[in-house]
Amino acid sequence: MQIDVPLINEAQIGSRLNAAIEHNRRGEFALLLSLLSADARDMAQFQWQKELDTAEKLQRQFELPPKQTLVADLSSDNHIIDNSAVFMQQGARAFQLQQALRPEALVIRGGEPIAMAEALSNCEFTTRLRQRGQLPSPQVEIMHFADQLAIQRNLIPRLASA
Repeated sequence: MQIDVPLINEAQIGSRLNAAIEHNRRGEFALLLSLLSADARDMAQFQWQKELDTAEKLQRQFELPPKQTLVADLSSDNHIIDNSAVFMQQGARAFQLQQALRPEALVIRGGEPIAMAEALSNCEFTTRLRQRGQLPSPQVEIMHFADQLAIQRNLIPRLASA
């Protein structure tokens, strides 16, 4: 007896064993049983989860949606999900559906942590640009102490005459 579709593992047998018993096809039933491994660790349900970590296994087992992002970075990500337009145009139910399909981040802010953002809000605009890398920092040339004294001695007569 031959099977028309080649079988790789137990997941492909499906309900063929049940159908073979129901229709009293002993040959097909014996062939399907001979294809099954005696070792339970070789069965398909134990193979597909080897590469997954515990969180992914639980997510698949309970059919959970992908986890919601906590923080969206405005400085690096150009595609921020915003479902507010759906709420304004179509109402609360459409917003809930859109939020379930494409959840938006809980917090949308820049790339800096909260403490740094608060400190930068009290700084000058040029300091904020330097921190974000949009403005180069001035290069400080390190001099020897004797050179600094010589420059200061040359400045004293100019400052005294002014």
